[in-house]
Amino acid sequence: QVRVVESGGGLVQAGGSLRLSCAASESRFRLNVMAWYRQAPGKQRELVAALTRLSSTNYANSVKGRFTISRDNAKNIVYLQMNDLKPEDKADYYCNLSPAYAGSPGSYWGQGTQVTVSS
Repeated sequence: QVRVVESGGGLVQAGGSLRLSCAASESRFRLNVMAWYRQAPGKQRELVAALTRLSSTNYANSVKGRFTISRDNAKNIVYLQMNDLKPEDKADYYCNLSPAYAGSPGSYWGQGTQVTVSS
């Protein structure tokens, strides 16, 4: 069982920055994709950013140029650097670690961390 622990959420003013962290108990070599999702109240969970084992990245159009996904291989941590935050970025953010593709059945989810952006 892979353990996934997120941290780094909080309250920030519009235009500010936050960095989310996701610590995984599993080596990246067993995981094909490390990803961040978010879910705003009343909305479906959506993919924000994904990073493959071979270092390919994918971003939602709404965050391109503002968010960056990266990892620390030595520590098995994946980060989401969020800059120029907007009120519409307010959501619960979830880390997803998958041996297949982002969000695939059997992939591993963290408990979520809340991001609030004030205007």
